[in-house]
Amino acid sequence: MTNKTIMRLAGASFILATLIPSAIASETQSHMRVKGLTSQPIGHYNYCKQFPSDCRIKAGNTAPPKLTRERWKQMVQVNGYSNDTVRPVTDMELYQTEELWAYPTNYGDCEDYVLMKRHMLMQKGWPANALLITVVRQPNGEGHAVLTVRTDRADYILDNMNSKILPWNETRYTYLKRQATEYSGHWATIADDRG
Repeated sequence: MTNKTIMRLAGASFILATLIPSAIASETQSHMRVKGLTSQPIGHYNYCKQFPSDCRIKAGNTAPPKLTRERWKQMVQVNGYSNDTVRPVTDMELYQTEELWAYPTNYGDCEDYVLMKRHMLMQKGWPANALLITVVRQPNGEGHAVLTVRTDRADYILDNMNSKILPWNETRYTYLKRQATEYSGHWATIADDRG
């Protein structure tokens, strides 16, 4: 292949990555259902003591924002940047303690990636109630955190263990709870009834 052909293919790949996905599952599956309030994870509770203003955001309008090409491009860029910049380590390795949620610089665990992505998207104008820290269970039974990005088309997952952004119902996780859309300091149980 010539350099010109390689550059053309690379450009085409970038364009494809920034296009809004057109195929979405049925409307009932495209958005998570929540069953009511639940307990706040201890890591988030301690994070809120350090950053109280981030945990007191009330949503006047809880409707998810419209997914545009520009917003999809922002999601792809933020997810890629965070996943490429931060190196995964456990809280025990980094801080010698369990469940310390913090903004990462060079190293962090899953919650730290989520905080970084959430913060970066909020700086680009996304509403806080569309960017929800979410606790899931991996197929191997281990806990994990991802960022749920709510849009009018679907709830999408930004994940440090997957560079591809997927609708929530296309991941292999079991969804347990996420931040409430109405108030950033509250958490809601997810009704993961996908079967």
